[in-house]
Amino acid sequence: MQTAGGISACLPIHSDLDLVWVRQHVRQAAAQLGFGLVEQTKLVTAASELARNTLVHGGGGQMECEPVDKGGARGLRLVFSDEGPGIPDLDQALVDGYTSGEGLGMGLGGARRLVHEFAIDSRPGSGTAVTVTSWMPGAPRPREER
Repeated sequence: MQTAGGISACLPIHSDLDLVWVRQHVRQAAAQLGFGLVEQTKLVTAASELARNTLVHGGGGQMECEPVDKGGARGLRLVFSDEGPGIPDLDQALVDGYTSGEGLGMGLGGARRLVHEFAIDSRPGSGTAVTVTSWMPGAPRPREER
């Protein structure tokens, strides 16, 4: 699904090629909303980490992208979801350096630091959904975790 303006979308994540499409879409959506290059890069980096986790650990899933408005502040919200095995210990998974595979263990913790809002919903056997939001510079930046 893509809507007018090309910002809102629901993109599949089932292959390495899909990871490229996710990164490109997030960069284009952020640029279209007026995010500067630094904020675009932070958001694309977070999206890349979360999309890879969705593919590698969740067995594939999707990313939903939508512009958001909160009290006149504009931002971009991304939701990465899968129906994989879930995360058995969220606290451990969010610790820098922790990895359940061969990665560097920077995915979830790194993504959390790169965005303004971060929420994760995961239960063993029920999949995972990670929601991140970045706000335009000058916008209110509330921190929401888990």
